[in-house]
Amino acid sequence: MKADFLVIGSGIAGLTCALKIAGLNPTAKIVIVTKSDESESNTKYAQGGIAVVLDAVKDSLDSHIKDTLRAGDGLCDEAIVRVVVEEGIDRFYDMLEQGADFDKTENGDFALGREGGHTANRVVHHKDITGFEIERTLLNAIHANDNIQILTHLFVIDLITDHHVYKKKIKLGHNNSCYGAYTLDHRNGEVKKIAAKATILASGGVGNVYKNTTNPVIATGDGISLAYRAKAYVQDMEFIQFHPTALYEPKDGQRFLISEAVRGAGAYLRDQRGIRFMFKYDDRGELASRDIVARAIDSELKISGDDYVVLDCSHLDPIAFKEEFPNIYNKCRVIGVDVFEEGIPVVPAAHYLCGGVVVNEFGESSINNLLACGECARTGLHGANRLASNSLLEALVFAHRSAVRASELANQLKEQIKVPKWNDEGLTIPGENVLIKHFRKEVQNIMSDFVGIVRSNKRLKLASKSIDSLYEEINELYRISKLSLPLGELRNIVSVAYLIIEQCKKRKENRGVFHNKDL
Repeated sequence: MKADFLVIGSGIAGLTCALKIAGLNPTAKIVIVTKSDESESNTKYAQGGIAVVLDAVKDSLDSHIKDTLRAGDGLCDEAIVRVVVEEGIDRFYDMLEQGADFDKTENGDFALGREGGHTANRVVHHKDITGFEIERTLLNAIHANDNIQILTHLFVIDLITDHHVYKKKIKLGHNNSCYGAYTLDHRNGEVKKIAAKATILASGGVGNVYKNTTNPVIATGDGISLAYRAKAYVQDMEFIQFHPTALYEPKDGQRFLISEAVRGAGAYLRDQRGIRFMFKYDDRGELASRDIVARAIDSELKISGDDYVVLDCSHLDPIAFKEEFPNIYNKCRVIGVDVFEEGIPVVPAAHYLCGGVVVNEFGESSINNLLACGECARTGLHGANRLASNSLLEALVFAHRSAVRASELANQLKEQIKVPKWNDEGLTIPGENVLIKHFRKEVQNIMSDFVGIVRSNKRLKLASKSIDSLYEEINELYRISKLSLPLGELRNIVSVAYLIIEQCKKRKENRGVFHNKDL
């Protein structure tokens, strides 16, 4: 298949980028590939909202910038922060033009929430299912565009680069170009190559490198692993943000998110003896930034030996709570938790990657004609820790910028390079999927036990030794096997785990969400 533009991922970044490209190139062929259903993404599960300055009386661009810089703990790119905060306002109004619905007050103004790390109410939201509303809106707009095609259940195996086209051995930092991607239709095992003038990675996060995450099961770091194998620069992988308040349930896997906006609405964090503890750690209490709150809860649980702490909502207005957080209230009710009597049991869970594929201010990676936006990209906005509700904002701004730059790059190419077919002759279908499942759990256990919220030199050394061994075994399995979705995801998960550990070992100071107790 030939396309002018190939977008990998169907969350807010990928869909927005495709729509922007379509607007700039009405006759171009734009293909979006996603490995699950078209609506399945991290975006779909985002509860909080979009942080954007809409109240010029009680808020300001400078205030939002300062809050972002403070959360990023000195490692943000200040120029990028200013770009995202300033351009974010126009990108928000673009969302409104697409038909997105955000909550309003009785007088018709946008209802602005406040979350941890923010000094003003500036989070626009659609109840507690903002991401779902955004995904719905963007997909409706995509389906109204004749030159955009969404291909579902296609897993991207590898990016097509000079390594494939010219049989060249590529090293990090060498001149390299991207010509599209090899994909696997995991419903029938067919490998399809998609040639493109410009390729945009918008493949989301890495949550499933850990046992417990707020991310859906598809978040396996695919885009970052693809870029890493193609020798693109990848940075800041040590900055994994753990959301402080995921709903505690006695099982591993995807955890239901309890939005930061619940604390923004006034909920307290208490230990199981009823004692508030956050002011021991930060003078902002429950409204401290996520890194501080997550470490505080982790510390309290290690001291007490308890499985969870409690988010106390007993003093909140029940009617207002049910109106603002209907999804959270119903989820708690279904599992037998009385929000107002006993509070919500919560624990930290892997949530968001602040690093990823290094891109410039236009979304360009270090590989020609390969761009990245959304969670898989390291733009410089987040530094060592993302400010709440800045992720959807960043996705909108960089999807727009990537679309503009991708259009310029594609229009410079007069014809496409001929790319070789995928060759899997002589390979065998893995006879025992139990081995793939075992390896995946082993990687998740190592990362959760040794590379969690608080790390140490000894834990990182143990993790490194274990992951290196698994990396070799998994790559050998991949080398002799016909590709499957579970095997492809496993290959990506272990690559991302390796990157996280290696970049943790190199960091010699504690910043933001990175904390090594030996430093």
